[in-house]
Parts: sequence; structure tokens; C-alpha cells
Amino acid sequence: MNIKDVSARTGLPAKTIRYYEDIDLIRPARRPNGYRDFSDTDCHKLAFLSRARTLGFSIDDCRTLLDLYEDEGRASADVRRIAAHHLEQIDARLTELRELRDTLSRLVSACAGDNRPDCPILRDLAADQSAPDHNQTDRNFSADGS
Repeated sequence: MNIKDVSARTGLPAKTIRYYEDIDLIRPARRPNGYRDFSDTDCHKLAFLSRARTLGFSIDDCRTLLDLYEDEGRASADVRRIAAHHLEQIDARLTELRELRDTLSRLVSACAGDNRPDCPILRDLAADQSAPDHNQTDRNFSADGS
């Protein structure tokens, strides 16, 4: 199967497939003319990698997961450890995003959005973030935006 066919079957762009080959995640055979010759196994690995990347696993984690997938003597505990660590990273990012959302929500609420030049959003963005007592939003404006 050529790269165009594999791309169509997996939904991965040819550039991504070539990148995965460059970093040795897949190793398709080569035809005498030098073109890649992907097997069904290669296609399956690419679909596996696509799903893992969609779930946010790093390239290194994908490499490890693929190795574990191909190892019939693997311990599921090894797979679980990788997935649990990734889940912890996702949870930490969600916490950060909730904090960012809360901060931005307070800033938007505090901004009158009128013709006056005073803007608590800009004031907060310009604040010295390294100040030891800097509280991103509460210190920079009151609830009424003044």
C-alpha cells in the first residue's frame, strides 16, 4: 500500500506518516524503486498512533505504548501507569484552565465595556506579575470595575 492509500485509511496526513517514519515509530518496507510499501500491520500501527495522539499522549508515550502493544508478555500495569500519569497531567491542565477561566471571567465582568479608557483587563495584563503580593484580579480592581 502506498502512502496515499495509508493516509486515506488512517486519516493521517502523509506528512505525519513520514514524520512517524523519520522518528522510527513505523518502519514500512521499501519497493525496489524506493517508494514506501505499507503493510496492513503498518496501517494498524498508524491508526493506533493516531488514536493515542488524539488522546493527548506524547510521542514518547506513544512509542512506549506501541512497544507494549507489540509485546505479548507485557504487564497491563505498565500500560496503566502510563495512562494514569497522562490522566494526572490532564487533570492538572484542567485545573489550570478552570483558574484561567475564573480569572478571565472576573476581568470581563469588571470591565464596563463602554467608551471610557479605563479597562481592568488591560490593567491586569500590565500588572507586575512578579510582585510577591500580586493577586491577579482581586488587587487590581473592585467588583464594580473601578
